[in-house]
Amino acid sequence: MNLGRTKDGTAAPRRGAALAALAAAQFTVMLATSIVNVALPQIRLGAGLSDGGVTWVVNAYSLAFGALLLAGGRAGDLLGRRRVLVAGLVLFAGASAAAGLASSPGPLIAARAAQGLGAAAIAPAALALTIGLFPSGPGRNRALAVWGAVSGAGGAAGVLLGGILTQAWGWPWIFHAVAVGTVLVLAAVVALVPRSGGRTAGRLDLPGTVTVTLALTGLVWALTGAREAGWTDPGVLGGLLGAVVLFAAFAVIERSRPDALVPPRLFTAGRVTSGNLLMALLGSVWIALFFFLPLYMQQVLGMSALATGVGQLPLAAANMLGALAAPRLARRTGATATLTAGLLVEGAGLLWLSRIDSGGSYAVDVLGPTVLVGLGLGIAFVQLTALAVDGVPGPDAGLAGGLVNTTRQIGGVVGLAFLATLAGSVTAEASGHASVPEALTAGYRAAFAVSAAILAATALLTPLLTRRGDRGRRCGGSRTESARGVTTADGAAATEAAALPQHV
Repeated sequence: MNLGRTKDGTAAPRRGAALAALAAAQFTVMLATSIVNVALPQIRLGAGLSDGGVTWVVNAYSLAFGALLLAGGRAGDLLGRRRVLVAGLVLFAGASAAAGLASSPGPLIAARAAQGLGAAAIAPAALALTIGLFPSGPGRNRALAVWGAVSGAGGAAGVLLGGILTQAWGWPWIFHAVAVGTVLVLAAVVALVPRSGGRTAGRLDLPGTVTVTLALTGLVWALTGAREAGWTDPGVLGGLLGAVVLFAAFAVIERSRPDALVPPRLFTAGRVTSGNLLMALLGSVWIALFFFLPLYMQQVLGMSALATGVGQLPLAAANMLGALAAPRLARRTGATATLTAGLLVEGAGLLWLSRIDSGGSYAVDVLGPTVLVGLGLGIAFVQLTALAVDGVPGPDAGLAGGLVNTTRQIGGVVGLAFLATLAGSVTAEASGHASVPEALTAGYRAAFAVSAAILAATALLTPLLTRRGDRGRRCGGSRTESARGVTTADGAAATEAAALPQHV
């Protein structure tokens, strides 16, 4: 793949190697999000977890990751993105090893939270460095396509690797493998990623950072708790109310801070607001997909952990194909049309999944729709990645990356909490007159149907929110940077090679 040349003429192979190292860091973060899913029954028994405690093997990671992404992005801007990336990888590797050695609930859940903290440093810094390696234009677009491919594939690969390792050597090896892989990624980053002087002058907004971190923590805590306790639980309502109060306090703080964590100017730059809104909607169904699909394959179709993991390969391959094809499609049909089409293709796959049968099979009920989902997800993610950093100046690039990571993660938590509650309600209602597989399938159907509706609504919103700067992007039209919009990350043209945005 020809990734072009840097502004100073640096050879493409060197930057290609750096891109591979940075993409591997992102892949590792996404892998750790899903690798535990198929091993949860074994983890529950091996670590002595209760039914409620086992959910925190997932929630502790998501909570720390989602709540600290903004702080991680800003830390990269102020302290140096490569330095923060290396520190995040060291913490991530150590926490992964600790999780594999844990034999009781407390140490295991604490290690997963530490993994999330490391991920919150890795994800913004790695993407910021990726954008900084490539000037605006085709080279950057192809780099974002690679980024999108490994990001989407990481979730599917986690299910596959989790199944293989759990069945072959037991659940601790899913964490040991992540630790070993992270050490290899760390070595590659140190050897291949050039040192960057892209540090932003200023100080960390400590009051704003603490307030928004507590607000996000309360929100994620309440939403994950709603899956088990329901939306009317006093703890859930208290967490939501506390989050609202803290977010209001954060807004007041940011207006008066010269070094605000999220300065109001960020939302007037390019299309940051629209990009984050659309990414949150995409995230709301993305994480839920990798939650419900393995459950259906194992609990209804009766597939083993290994077979479930192998069954994710077509989805991962389709996702990579869609991500790599996205820039070429956008050059031919326009950025907005490509994004809309990607969302509709993914939505069609989810709508197909809403017709799954309790007596079905992988070939009939899963294979076809997951290929559609993978293709659409890959296309949409690449386009939204560029859109969300569109027009952001270099000094705020790390923050923009942390913000879009946060919106995707929080969108995923909100979506999963809502869809899990919906599926559980439908299953409970159906259990009175149906077998267990039939009742479970009814719940999964409802979740997939609502997910398809969310993506349809997102596709309808896309032309309205991405209209600015999207004229003249069709084949034969203007080929200027300002006319190429989402696909060329036209807002990043203002940041040139110094722009260092990032996200997951």
